[in-house]
Amino acid sequence: MHIQTPAPGLYDELFDENNRVRPHCRMLEQWLEKSDEGLIAEKRREANVLFQRLGITFNVYGEDQGADRLIPFDLIPRIISASDWQKLQAGLKQRVHALNKFLFDIYHDYDIVKAGVISAEQVFANPQYQPGMQALKLPRNLYSHIAGIDLIRHNDGDFYVLEDNLRCPSGVSYMLENRRMMMRLFPELFAHSSVAPVDQYPNLLGETLRAASLKPDPTVVVLTPGRFNSAYFEHAFLARQMGVELVEGADLFVHQNKVYMKTTVGPQQVDVIYRRIDDDFLDPLAGNPQSMLGVPGLYSAYRTGNVVLTNAMGTGVADDKSIYPYVPDMIRFYLDEEPILKNVPTWQCRKQKDLQYVLDHLDELVVKEAQGAGGYGMLIGPTASKKEISEFRSLLRARPDDYIAQPTLSLSTCPTFVDEGVAPRHLDLRPFVLSGKKIQMVPGGLTRVALKKGSLVVNSSQGGGTKDTWVLEADL
Repeated sequence: MHIQTPAPGLYDELFDENNRVRPHCRMLEQWLEKSDEGLIAEKRREANVLFQRLGITFNVYGEDQGADRLIPFDLIPRIISASDWQKLQAGLKQRVHALNKFLFDIYHDYDIVKAGVISAEQVFANPQYQPGMQALKLPRNLYSHIAGIDLIRHNDGDFYVLEDNLRCPSGVSYMLENRRMMMRLFPELFAHSSVAPVDQYPNLLGETLRAASLKPDPTVVVLTPGRFNSAYFEHAFLARQMGVELVEGADLFVHQNKVYMKTTVGPQQVDVIYRRIDDDFLDPLAGNPQSMLGVPGLYSAYRTGNVVLTNAMGTGVADDKSIYPYVPDMIRFYLDEEPILKNVPTWQCRKQKDLQYVLDHLDELVVKEAQGAGGYGMLIGPTASKKEISEFRSLLRARPDDYIAQPTLSLSTCPTFVDEGVAPRHLDLRPFVLSGKKIQMVPGGLTRVALKKGSLVVNSSQGGGTKDTWVLEADL
């Protein structure tokens, strides 16, 4: 099977700058070269049928409720060398450690604000900051037990952190199911490759959730908004894999500041809630009074210390895109270390000088909402129309505090099965970092791929797909 070579100047995961196959990818290139297009097409159809049968779908907000969609799954894995992963893992653990220290600090002593590293306004006026979390003692001082850190690989070959997801990061179920699918469809590939396993993630997640409570044998549940949520498959999948109950708000109630689950044998106290609901909807008595998703009285039980929420309320302030530029400074401030992973250069439109630069260079930059997610509310300047640029210019002038801007980085490419054959497509990576008694990870993550030629938008809601992520156990 013919493999299209990448465009010059881009970092490709299979080919180096001289179009030679990278040493750790030779096995993949040999497999692709001898693969039959008809067989691969049949395997793709088989994968789609299996994913549909297993219910591995998602909903897109704005579409008809109940209209489930498959996330396109690409059969060509993305391969990461053992040495690259070793550096990535060290950098991710360092970053999440510092972010948890930052969250503890801004709800307790405010040392980073007092030191002038970050302004009080950017912390305390942030829409995600929860004043009710101030001085609240949490077990092990942990706020983000499950973090998903988005990374891209730039033309220089280095990984850059694109954003931090510390509230309710999703996607890990697709990482696990993608691996299962590849092992089912191509077992011979694994027989000749030393690929590190990822199937221990549910056990590590369960261990992390239990460690969030100081009780010896805590009762853990996964709280979902319900089956119309875009990530409902994942909620059900993780609950099933961990052997814990999947509950909705109506399944829980609060009595005397303790949370109970309704069961066929009577109420059972709940100690840890892995919540997949945003802060404002967790408790209608403390947040959005119209919320039908949460549990009345939950906030009071949480404040009393009778239940643990993972992730904690108020974590969103640390993954706001206007806070992102300060993470390297957090690492230096709290850990007295130099950041292992790089940030993408960022202009904060709340600053007049930065705003003027962004307005003058809109056709060159990527502009994002500070509170945005899912690829929505953003402008990719080089591919935007004059009308889109004009509209964004008006938005920036009206609400500069709501936006940040970054240079248009060239995401690395990886060979991908598309209509015209095997061609390079841009991708990113979301590894998942678990913080409990210690910080743990599985070797891998969710690789998202932009299936349209030249597109840099990898989100599933915007037409992107996923790949299995192979971390090799040893360099070749």
